[in-house]
Amino acid sequence: MARIIALALTGLLLAATPAVAADPDSCATVRMSDPGWTDITSTNGVLGTLLEPLGYTQKVETLAPPVTFESLKNSQIDVFLGNWMPAQSRFIEPLTAEKAIEVIRPNLDGIRFTLAVPAYVAEAGVKDFADLAKHADQFGRKIYGIGPGAPANQNIQKMIDTKDFGPDGWTLVESSEQGMLSQVDRAVRRKEWIAFLAWEPHPMNSQFQIAYLSGGDAYFGPNYGRATVYTVTRRDLSKNCPNLARLLSQLTFTVDMENQIMGILGEGSDGKAAAAQYLKAHPDLLSGWLAGVTTRDGQDGLAAVRAALNKG
Repeated sequence: MARIIALALTGLLLAATPAVAADPDSCATVRMSDPGWTDITSTNGVLGTLLEPLGYTQKVETLAPPVTFESLKNSQIDVFLGNWMPAQSRFIEPLTAEKAIEVIRPNLDGIRFTLAVPAYVAEAGVKDFADLAKHADQFGRKIYGIGPGAPANQNIQKMIDTKDFGPDGWTLVESSEQGMLSQVDRAVRRKEWIAFLAWEPHPMNSQFQIAYLSGGDAYFGPNYGRATVYTVTRRDLSKNCPNLARLLSQLTFTVDMENQIMGILGEGSDGKAAAAQYLKAHPDLLSGWLAGVTTRDGQDGLAAVRAALNKG
């Protein structure tokens, strides 16, 4: 009888003991980067939707890729969900070699990232990088890229400088993602010729009829710039913030998922609102992402996120 009473008392004491904090206060604010890319706005929105009910605060800054990687190195930001490989190899490889950052995992695979043209331009004979120079005047000797400093822009500029495909006298037009797509929209409406940087997932693939160009393997990788996106963090995040690191190690996306969230963004929602709307319709994703993850004060993480989504 005494043993039974002792066990009962032990159970009561354990039940009364507060949960142990999963991560220290130094992990409470999760600083992230968004280069102004719609896909990263979407994935940042997903992570932000998970972080808030788990007891973290997400802080997102708009930073160009070179600044993003320098900020990771200097521990000024914590997480970047947009390490596109191999396009960003020149940035990431020196940092991984000196163990200045952590590569957590691939979060999106099987995507394309290279130059493209409208479908009517492809039908007129431009299907490969080598075809660009043959129609230089029709393109105005311009290739449209994204924001200044982007690795993809550097690849395009290198292609122009080395004249590998004979694009003598061409110019790289650097702009924001939206600025570039505005140029594409204007050209398509007028049936004009334009060569531009394209990738998936992105609403441009359904907004426009486009054709990805072959032959750019040396600059964007084989199979039309087939790419993988990785989650990277500042050094020692896994050691110092194990609960957050567990979530990041389980967080993956699909092309279809990102396309749908970006479609909601296009209707005027912000990243978190778009992600929350998507997750309410796809709650089955949560169990895999949140397996073994707790709130920052040690409670059931999956239950907390589900409650927040049901309440919102």
